[in-house]
Amino acid sequence: MTDINAVSSDPGHGPAMDDALWKKYDRPVPRYTSYPTAPHFTGAVDEATYRGWLAALSADTPLSLYLHVPYCRTLCWYCGCSTRATTSHRPVANYAALLETEIATLASALERRRSITHLHWGGGTPTILREEEITRLMDGIARHFDIAADAELAIEIDPRTITPAYARTLAATGINRVSLGVQDFDPRVQQAINRVQPFEVTARAVDAFRAAGIDAVNFDLMYGLPHQSVEGAVRSAELAASLSPSRVALFGYAHVPWMRAHQRLIRDEDLPDARTRFLQAQGAGEKLVEQGYRRIGLDHFAHETDSLYRQTEDGSLSRNFQGYTTDTAPALIGLGASAIGELPQGFAQNTADVAAYGKAVREGRLPVTRGIARSDEDRLRWQVIERLMCTLEADLEAVLAEHGRAADHLDRCLPALAELEEDGLLERNGRRLRVTEAGRPFVRLAAAAFDEYLDRGAGRHSRAV
Repeated sequence: MTDINAVSSDPGHGPAMDDALWKKYDRPVPRYTSYPTAPHFTGAVDEATYRGWLAALSADTPLSLYLHVPYCRTLCWYCGCSTRATTSHRPVANYAALLETEIATLASALERRRSITHLHWGGGTPTILREEEITRLMDGIARHFDIAADAELAIEIDPRTITPAYARTLAATGINRVSLGVQDFDPRVQQAINRVQPFEVTARAVDAFRAAGIDAVNFDLMYGLPHQSVEGAVRSAELAASLSPSRVALFGYAHVPWMRAHQRLIRDEDLPDARTRFLQAQGAGEKLVEQGYRRIGLDHFAHETDSLYRQTEDGSLSRNFQGYTTDTAPALIGLGASAIGELPQGFAQNTADVAAYGKAVREGRLPVTRGIARSDEDRLRWQVIERLMCTLEADLEAVLAEHGRAADHLDRCLPALAELEEDGLLERNGRRLRVTEAGRPFVRLAAAAFDEYLDRGAGRHSRAV
């Protein structure tokens, strides 16, 4: 175990960017984990629509599953996820039974046995489920679906609740990747976000998973948190790297108290300004690179032995609601309250109301209540947005040719990139776009140039950096 006091706190954040750029680009844009983005979902996509989409999947289409558990023991104040706190296990046990029923209902709607190539448990805190509950649910999935031999089976973890026995149970169910929430190791920051988790707790959880045979370990870190300093963000990145995770996600805190009421417990005056957020992200990122990790897209870092690194090398990296992913299945099925599925035809989201979700599932219905159908134009624009977000590059003419469109079809989007180009954040050679390394933190702004829904006023978004 690394001695927390032995790790240096040299910020190493390099030269600061001109403050004028932060005033210009400190504006809200989507995270682009989908397109069209979730604020544009409507009730036009319902259970009947969803069942039709499922029935249209070809017999050999492999599936990816996302299972959402909307419960935590305590609520972290930074959290933007659909979750709630409970000290009683009864609602969790009831919810586990509902998930088991929904899995069976989904399998029936698909009409034939399908192959699963990727599975992800998210939340909330999936490990709030007891060992026997998660074992029963994983057994249920295996009973209804064929899990591919090389499938990635991942779960999000709260390290504060993990025991060696629980780690062994997860490994026995087939789980082969765990994602540990860390955020920051500074005790003052942890107090301010209501998540006290000393370094030693995280280290013990990592040891437990590796002892159980789960070597693929991800960490989530954050910048932009209350009372967080540049030095502290860099120190947390260095401490995280000392535990040798396979991947690190370095997310910017999205302060959206109009969406998540508990975020109102974080005072605006305790948050860093845009320039400090940048220095935190830059400094922590440079520390991870210094420790042997490669930058992936906007905010991920991967070791060269990790599949995320390899898919970046071969250009097959993609992006979905879990962020950057190696998932190549053409259909992602969402299970659980608020879960979102992505099928070739569009997006479908289950109701976020747990009571309504339970009623629908008990009645044998698929609990989809909203979503959006994708048009050919949406698919074209998503390909451009996804390439920018994943590789920082996009060849517009090549994408347009693939979709059978004229070479100038997206030219009306190009003027929106002019400022980024003038400031050296993006380079354009005809219709070939490349976000520069200096522009990496602003890649969402480049992607936004191709978002024709953005000015339609449905929803508010987090800051660009």
